[in-house]
Amino acid sequence: MSPPLLLTLIGLLYVLVFGGLSWLRREGAPTRLAIEGVTLTLLIAGLAALTGAVPNPVLLLALLYLVTMRARLLSDVGNWLARRGDHGAAGRAYDLALRLWPDEASRLVVRLNQGVSALHRGQGDEAIALFREVLAAASSGYLGVKYESACHYNLAVAYQKQGLDAQAVLEFNAVLDTWPASEYARYASIALERRKKKPQ
Repeated sequence: MSPPLLLTLIGLLYVLVFGGLSWLRREGAPTRLAIEGVTLTLLIAGLAALTGAVPNPVLLLALLYLVTMRARLLSDVGNWLARRGDHGAAGRAYDLALRLWPDEASRLVVRLNQGVSALHRGQGDEAIALFREVLAAASSGYLGVKYESACHYNLAVAYQKQGLDAQAVLEFNAVLDTWPASEYARYASIALERRKKKPQ
């Protein structure tokens, strides 16, 4: 098999696998991933055919991953920086992720992480606004159940910290409705049990 054809097959397999994972996570059709992945694959395979210089297929996979997952990778960097307490740098990482034309599912994940960061900084109103924005956009089908559960849970925590108990209970219950087997559902159940045991 010729090297350019092998590169093309590897690139298309990458698009199928990662596109299939997006579909399994119920994050909508991964159109942007498919366009970017196929375009980059054909460009590299074409250059390999024209020049005779064939890059290592592992480098092709690494490049495809970096390009197609750029927003999520930067969001992970932001999360890591936020956990270390460097919220300024975390905010810049999230902002950069949003400026790099993310697909809708990745954009919602970044916005969710911005909300979590705001919650940890004690900016409850900003966190609530971000979580509500993400949940409103989730109805379009681009937010997987894992992230939807996380969003409901963090929104409940934000409401609880603001003293909005009725809204917090609704959101904890929404976690249980969204993905009952998740870790967030376990935490939501614990929070609801604590509320029942609280003296009125």
